[in-house]
Amino acid sequence: MSAETTPATAAAADVSLYDVDNPAPVIEAPRKRTKKTPKTTRTNFELYGWLFMRLSGIVLVVLVLGHLLIQLVLDGGVSKIGFAFVAGRWASPFWQAWDLVMLWLAMLHGANGLRTVINDYAERATTRFWLKNLLYAATVFTVLLGTLVIFTFDPNIR
Repeated sequence: MSAETTPATAAAADVSLYDVDNPAPVIEAPRKRTKKTPKTTRTNFELYGWLFMRLSGIVLVVLVLGHLLIQLVLDGGVSKIGFAFVAGRWASPFWQAWDLVMLWLAMLHGANGLRTVINDYAERATTRFWLKNLLYAATVFTVLLGTLVIFTFDPNIR
């Protein structure tokens, strides 16, 4: 504040901007409430989703970069990768757990991000409902199938 402006004169100036004849503008909600809208929608789900994205992103960077470094750089490159290579890796519970955690985190991280995109861009409630159900079904299917493959992989298959 300058020497000429005192808190009293600043308050007087603010009072003259907003009075009975000149009320403050009304900001409407992005989506209006309807009769079908639940009354209590305040949960911490979005906060937990936001936090999960940050933490899983950090863990995924470590897992993926470690995977690429170990599998492609230290073990001889892409030319070494084949059925026998995967069979040898998945014979170890460590690599099974590594790949399982990477699969689960990547799928949940991606599904949560796509859920946010659907919430942002699908305007109709029915569209949001069906897109999210399709997303959840695809996520569950991929996680279950990937988990099944990791734990039931048989290197002696003919």
